Amino acid sequence: MTPNGLIMFIRAYLRASTLEQDALRAKDTLKEFAAKHGQRIASYYIENKSGNSLNRPELNRLLDESDKDDVLLVESIDRLTRLNSKDWKTLVTTINEKGVLIVSLDLPTSHLTFNTFPTDNFMNSILNAINNMLLDILAASAYKELEERERKQKEGIKRAKIKGAYRGRQPDTKKHQQIEKLISTNQLSLNEIADISGMSRRTITRIKAKKKHQKL
Repeated sequence: MTPNGLIMFIRAYLRASTLEQDALRAKDTLKEFAAKHGQRIASYYIENKSGNSLNRPELNRLLDESDKDDVLLVESIDRLTRLNSKDWKTLVTTINEKGVLIVSLDLPTSHLTFNTFPTDNFMNSILNAINNMLLDILAASAYKELEERERKQKEGIKRAKIKGAYRGRQPDTKKHQQIEKLISTNQLSLNEIADISGMSRRTITRIKAKKKHQKL
């Protein structure tokens, strides 16, 4: 509850870039942050998609289901976007048209949403202007960081190829062996194996299909 006694409708967005990464990693952190401000997260939207794409079903669903003055809560701005400037502008326009308020743990000025909203219209206008400026800066930094990471990766691969040392991305042999053993029991569901191994359902299905093919 805000100092004004207002309960806000908070939608938390959790994203990881690949299926092997844990998109739920920050869930407890976001929950604790909301509680610290007297709030409770109403719903979670979780997906494993690259932040440099506008085609993110869960983020789009979050925005579709949002009403004016709902809060979009993220751990950091790079969880929301690693988009180029054109796509970021498209996303921001959609967010602003819906009247959704962005709160990010790495953007302290956005935390004031819980303190000043909604009684002081003038202060809210100033706050929104500051937040929009800082959001643009952080969004540009997130995209720049992605570009730099991809550049270094390409340079590293190029050097490795010249030396004949590049074999592409290699599977985690120990993890695959663990999954194969779990599959061999014929007693565990796909979800149970995923929980035990920490790997995605897609990876487990792929290993299972490969194991079956090898038996043929």
